[in-house]
Amino acid sequence: MIEYIRGRVVRLNPAAVTVETAGGVAYQLNITLPTYSALEEQPEAVLWVHESIRDDAWTLFGFLEETERELFRQLVGVSGVGAGTARMILSAIPAAELPGVIAGSDLRRLKGVKGVGAKTAERIIVDLRDKIKTGDATLIQQSPADSEVFEEALAALVMLGFTAQQSRKVLGKLFDSEPGLKVEVAIRKALPLM
Repeated sequence: MIEYIRGRVVRLNPAAVTVETAGGVAYQLNITLPTYSALEEQPEAVLWVHESIRDDAWTLFGFLEETERELFRQLVGVSGVGAGTARMILSAIPAAELPGVIAGSDLRRLKGVKGVGAKTAERIIVDLRDKIKTGDATLIQQSPADSEVFEEALAALVMLGFTAQQSRKVLGKLFDSEPGLKVEVAIRKALPLM
């Protein structure tokens, strides 16, 4: 079992990172958007690993924090939640906020994640409400739509030809994970997700 991987970031995109270890072996790991954002300017990385071994594939998932990996593991333990859906949830809702979302039974926020319907959101809440520790997680969050930067980025994406609805959804996820984004950075990060 691989616990973590430390090495040089060879290739990085919003869905995966390739890390070359000191021994010259390179591993491709699937990552969340917050992990991608954190690794963008980093020449090296240490990623906590979750291995998914099936008959047809051996897939590695990488996380910056051990707590994010634990949340991922708990999510994939819920019936109907696969690795792709768990990664999408952790990309849309930061790991620091997810325990509060689950503890607060915030169905709307969970259903807002692509691939998560009402039944799956309810199952996640019922299965994990008592298992996930909320700690000091806050349940109150400022809406990204209240931000002037958000509105400027939205207007720019609409001017580039994307629909307002699609742009709002993608930007909402970006600003949920990184509330302090600048307009240019938000647009650059949104374009590959459109």
